[in-house]
Amino acid sequence: MSHLKDLLPKGLLWRISLINILVITVTVGLSGWAVYHTACFLAGGFGNFGTLRQQQFNSTFLQYVIIFGVIGLVVGSLLHFYLIKKLLKPIRELIISTKQLKEGTFPERIQFYSDDEVGQLVEQYNGLIIQLQKNEEERTKLVSDVSHEFRTPLSNLNGYLYALKSGAIKGDEKIYQSLYNEVNRLTHLIDDIDKLKEWNHISTQAYSNKSRVNIKEQIDQCVDMFELTLDKQQISLDSQVDEQELIINVEGFQQVLSNLIDNAIRYYEGDSAIQLTGLQLVDSYKVSVCGPGAAIHQDEAEKIFKRFYRIDESRNDQTGGSGLGLSIAKEIVEKHGGDIGLIPGEYKNTFWFTLPSSS
Repeated sequence: MSHLKDLLPKGLLWRISLINILVITVTVGLSGWAVYHTACFLAGGFGNFGTLRQQQFNSTFLQYVIIFGVIGLVVGSLLHFYLIKKLLKPIRELIISTKQLKEGTFPERIQFYSDDEVGQLVEQYNGLIIQLQKNEEERTKLVSDVSHEFRTPLSNLNGYLYALKSGAIKGDEKIYQSLYNEVNRLTHLIDDIDKLKEWNHISTQAYSNKSRVNIKEQIDQCVDMFELTLDKQQISLDSQVDEQELIINVEGFQQVLSNLIDNAIRYYEGDSAIQLTGLQLVDSYKVSVCGPGAAIHQDEAEKIFKRFYRIDESRNDQTGGSGLGLSIAKEIVEKHGGDIGLIPGEYKNTFWFTLPSSS
């Protein structure tokens, strides 16, 4: 702890103390001088003292003035030193804490109970430490998740290419298709990470690219993009959408809805139609995509919106995405001031999101 003592603002503490001791000394000296001369004048005018007694009185009174002045000076200086030291204590702790932060460790929160400027500074600093810890945890988790996601396709590519190089296998259409799928998976993963980064960046800025649109027209355009896929897989989609004008980021809205429709098609199991609804509520607009599929447990309804989360870890690029689609959708919806969620069912799962009517 010796190296931490060097960080304490002793210079500031002593400078403030010396300045205030000087002020106290001057104040006590001037006050003592004034009291002394006033008392001597009054004693000489009303005491009927002789010259000798007046001199004795003056000498004795001066001694008392000096004694009490010194006592007041010492007591005031010690009291002032104690109060200033106590006042500077949180600043000392801030210096120690910032040094620990600079060295790469997150310090404990500083305990300080006050509503003054120093207390507000400590409160803001504690909030900064908490936010930095959260950011570091998110960064560490993101790096770990990204490394995990890249490891499998890269290992597959390395295995295939080494086998082709060593002659253990011969290239054919099936192998090249597998290689293409792995490269395509990496490309999609990078694209999704870029999109997530983009919306994280947008979240810190005010929206400047929102526009008032007819939400039904936007939903119809999004459904039209999946017409060929639906026909190819012989899946029907029923759409019942209320008309309403909303102020939204069109690109973000299309991305959210496309992700939900794509998931409904990708994990489609059954023979009934996918139901897409758009309902005008009192102060919001609700979009729902309900499709037949494998049951999703209730405890996974929230986890499914986390980054890189997959219900079935065995899913690859053919049966599952990067695990970022729903996370990106959640980012976009929340930046619009809306909510997003999942209502799981035994044979059908309903993904929904809302957008404020006064976005």
